[in-house]
Amino acid sequence: MYSSTLNKSELRKLYLKERMTFSKEEIEDYSQTIFESFLKFFDLSEVKKVHCFLPIEKFNEINTFLFIHYFWENNIEVYVPKIIGEEMISIKLEKSTELIKNSWGILEPKSNLYLSENNFDLVITPLLYCDKNGNRIGYGKGFYDKFFKKLNLETVKIGLNFFTPIQQISDISDFDEKLDYLVTPTEILSFFDGISKFTK
Repeated sequence: MYSSTLNKSELRKLYLKERMTFSKEEIEDYSQTIFESFLKFFDLSEVKKVHCFLPIEKFNEINTFLFIHYFWENNIEVYVPKIIGEEMISIKLEKSTELIKNSWGILEPKSNLYLSENNFDLVITPLLYCDKNGNRIGYGKGFYDKFFKKLNLETVKIGLNFFTPIQQISDISDFDEKLDYLVTPTEILSFFDGISKFTK
């Protein structure tokens, strides 16, 4: 039995270790379930521009290509992250975009032609863990927290994760940015203060 309160480092190690026990088949099954729940819950009829992470296969991340192909098919622009120095920029992803792996083994567009504006409707966000208050834990680099601070207030931040929140994060700081929603294989949690126009 795990403690109900753990710090970021402890939770990061715990849930990365648990995620690495999943088979490729389990990853695909969970990803499909999360994707289907996402489509049932969110109203995408007014969504024009989405920022979505590309999965890190070696870390057993959710297969977001399910989302990306759906967005393309429904004429929704897709932008993906690329790390340049200490900054995460947003580059438009199209079917013709050439992808390469960076020094961390993460797929990124080869192009450095990025979007300077951050007026996305939705940001589909990676994480290792999220607690019941919407506080997320990534890989510890802080790229998404800095990125979130640049977004306009209407942007909806949606985390995807295999795990239901159980533990409380003990060391949340003022720098940390909360999610608005969390989608898991079994539920969708809302941390949104108000009513989002992108929910059904």
